[in-house]
Amino acid sequence: MYPVLFRFGPITVYSFGAFMALAALTAAWVVHAELKRRGYNRELASSFVFAAALGGLIGARLLFIFDEWDNFIAAPLKYIFTGAGFTWYGGFLGGTLAVSWVVKKNKIPWLVGADIAAPALAIAYGVGRLGCHVAGDGDWGTVTNVPWGVAYTNAIIGWVDPNTGIPYPPGTRVHPTPIYEFIESVVVFTILWLLRDKDYAPGTIAWLYLILTGFARFIVEFWRINPPLASGLSEAQWFSLALMALGFSLFLIRPAKRAA
Repeated sequence: MYPVLFRFGPITVYSFGAFMALAALTAAWVVHAELKRRGYNRELASSFVFAAALGGLIGARLLFIFDEWDNFIAAPLKYIFTGAGFTWYGGFLGGTLAVSWVVKKNKIPWLVGADIAAPALAIAYGVGRLGCHVAGDGDWGTVTNVPWGVAYTNAIIGWVDPNTGIPYPPGTRVHPTPIYEFIESVVVFTILWLLRDKDYAPGTIAWLYLILTGFARFIVEFWRINPPLASGLSEAQWFSLALMALGFSLFLIRPAKRAA
């Protein structure tokens, strides 16, 4: 793994941060294209992305700290000043709240704003997961013998078994779940992108995003190392089920097709 891409004097460029920047640029391009297509100010793309990035990072880190509260109390600085330790659902909630503020401030209907943001969220998440892969951010999966298994040596948080804290023996390989999630994100983005200009009611693309992204994360968790929370499912899987249920419920409340 390559947690640090390069150093230039006192400046250190981390791979995780570089991919976060790339994810932001990718999202900005998607939002810019959608704002233009829908007749809104294209310059708002930067506001969308900045709000999503800031709110997402804050939400992701806060929920991670909440999950690790006892360890955080014991060593708070370790959890605050680090490039590792984020939860995707915390980032989703934080980013949604921040972007909602931008949408309201600029008088864009909330459902339209949600449809604009959905494809960008899908692809940006995938690009961000590539950063997790390169940095070794602890998002890897269970031990495996598949040909594409990866050894996350030199990982930013240490190449250890998360259940025991003991370093993996030499030669151990695991499922590269960040790559799986990148592929899932590309699929979700492609579906949303192809459907975005159809004659659907506002909110349809956003509800579909909730269903698809929830399903994608639910599936990949079976190869992840996260411990079960209840009924054999991880915390992320329960959150994913909630997202899918919300998406399906909103489809029932608001039909996808506009009334003739």
